[in-house]
Amino acid sequence: MSGAPFRIGGAAVEVAVPARPQVAGVSMAGFRGRAARTVELPVVPYPAVTIFLDFGDVRLIDGAGECVRGSSVIGLAPGNVRGGGREVDLLQIRLSPIVAQAISGAAAESAGAVVAFEELWGRDTARLGARLRAARSWDERFAIAEFAIARRQQEGAAVDPEVAYAWRRIVRSHGRIRVDPLAGELGWSRKRLWSRFRSQVGLTPKRAAQLVRFDHAAHRLAGGVGAARVSAECGYVDQSHLHRDAKAFAGLTPTALAAAPWLAVDPVAWAAPGYA
Repeated sequence: MSGAPFRIGGAAVEVAVPARPQVAGVSMAGFRGRAARTVELPVVPYPAVTIFLDFGDVRLIDGAGECVRGSSVIGLAPGNVRGGGREVDLLQIRLSPIVAQAISGAAAESAGAVVAFEELWGRDTARLGARLRAARSWDERFAIAEFAIARRQQEGAAVDPEVAYAWRRIVRSHGRIRVDPLAGELGWSRKRLWSRFRSQVGLTPKRAAQLVRFDHAAHRLAGGVGAARVSAECGYVDQSHLHRDAKAFAGLTPTALAAAPWLAVDPVAWAAPGYA
């Protein structure tokens, strides 16, 4: 399902979304357009493993200045990533870390990094890319990608049910649940929760909660809510605490975050978050 062109960083980009997502923990959006010149945008971190299946000239640059061209994957909490390009023809897929881990161990292995898509998908990368490139519509692309993900998920090893529960509790609380009560709900020690969660999600429970809280705060800011109110609502000690988190996760101030083009498209492309 495609909508009217959306302005992203000065470029008119067509945004398409599936009519009805089929796989739990997975959300997708298609982007197509052309800019008069190369556009570069800060990528705001999201509580998901994000796949970029690129059929244009998009590139991602990580915080260390390393550039990944073509199809790529951004792990959880990568920090200061920028995306650039002029020809946009891109299928973006956001995977809950629970789904990503079942597919290939991607959540744990890609946390904090930007890597080539082939490192996640393996030897079937070229075949999947060819099928997606040959697709005649966004709906066909979505169907191909959903089928491939569902099959890989069925073939993969699921995370511990307790880890999946912990992740969903963190998401539902907008990152405000504390680790000790969460461990108590599971009947686990804090140490066991910390160890199992980190090995399967790639972040500690505390860091995962910080990321989810940051995401909630970022979208409240982008929705026009003032920094003082966002700080209070999201459980930050004060505005300087929010400022530190925004700089740490996105390299942006709360003011810049509120105006970030990356977030402006979310109500259109990601109206139903897929990271739970």
